[in-house]
Amino acid sequence: MNLEFIEALRDLEKEKGIDSDVLIEAIEAALISAYKKNFGSSQNVRVEIDRMTGETHVFFRKEVVEEVEDDRLQISLQEAQELDPEFEIGDILESEVTPRSFGRIAVQTAKQVVVQRLREAERSMIYDEYAGREGDIINCKVARIENRNVFIDLGKAEALLLPAEQIPREHYSQGERLKVYVLEVKKTTKGPQIVVSRTHPGLLKRLFEMEVPEIHDGTVEIKSVVREAGSRSKIAVYSRNSNIDPVGACVGAKGMRVQNIVNELNGEKIEIVTWDADPVVFVSNALSPAKVLSVDIVEDGKFARVIVPDSQLSLAIGKEGQNARLAAKLTGWKIDIKSESQYAELLATESAEEQENNDGSNEINELDMPVED
Repeated sequence: MNLEFIEALRDLEKEKGIDSDVLIEAIEAALISAYKKNFGSSQNVRVEIDRMTGETHVFFRKEVVEEVEDDRLQISLQEAQELDPEFEIGDILESEVTPRSFGRIAVQTAKQVVVQRLREAERSMIYDEYAGREGDIINCKVARIENRNVFIDLGKAEALLLPAEQIPREHYSQGERLKVYVLEVKKTTKGPQIVVSRTHPGLLKRLFEMEVPEIHDGTVEIKSVVREAGSRSKIAVYSRNSNIDPVGACVGAKGMRVQNIVNELNGEKIEIVTWDADPVVFVSNALSPAKVLSVDIVEDGKFARVIVPDSQLSLAIGKEGQNARLAAKLTGWKIDIKSESQYAELLATESAEEQENNDGSNEINELDMPVED
């Protein structure tokens, strides 16, 4: 190695941000192993690279002891003092043993170390960059598809869109551009693994934050989001400014804002409802588009009984219970939906049972009364 090598390391430091001293220390450590392997040495050695010239030197190291047990690692005090009278027990004696052919080995070893460290540094930088983007949206394109796994080109790295994170019935093609949600970034032996999603509720939330300025600036707040990806979603929003309609802000003029998000999600139906601190109002809003007559809240059990007109029952429940299921997830309440007629029958049944119990109680009381002579 020479001065040009040292200058090359300094250039790498500027370009890649890798400390040249750290690289040199790693090379020195690797050269110790290379020396022992190539020259069959079991001595305790130290390798030193001159930071100014790049010259490499190998030194064997022996500890000064009273009585030698291993002459490969130790030297007696008497022998050491013959070399230098100032040596004491516990000192380290060093002597240069650099082989003539060691330069070629040093260059090969240094190259391997630098390449490995560069690879590690790039992996670390990619991990640091994308670990800070968990929960964010990335605009990217499809690199390739293998066994239903979709590999996403992020530029510096590649992300994985697993089958479970793909929208049902959504088809992908190589080179197609799409937005994905960064679900998880983790370190592996092969570098950072970035897992992305198209089904996570966070994707819908981030899309609204990008599309609606009132959400981006904090005037309108997203309180809750639920999705059955590819089919239907509900989002609850709240306005801190009484003059701004949160639902209208999200829908946009002529519905353009929400339509842009629907298009990005390939036609997924999105319902926007107003959040309210009063659970009665919130549960009623969450069952939109159905009209609700009344909501009876049982606080302890987080349970809500909802009464709707007979004509609205199927709409409130939704196909295969989807509307009721999404409303329950959106509000965090268990929701039992009854039509007016069902509720009337329930009240009649409860009333009849109560009357029957009262009648039975009266009969018992009459039997218990004393009989007069």
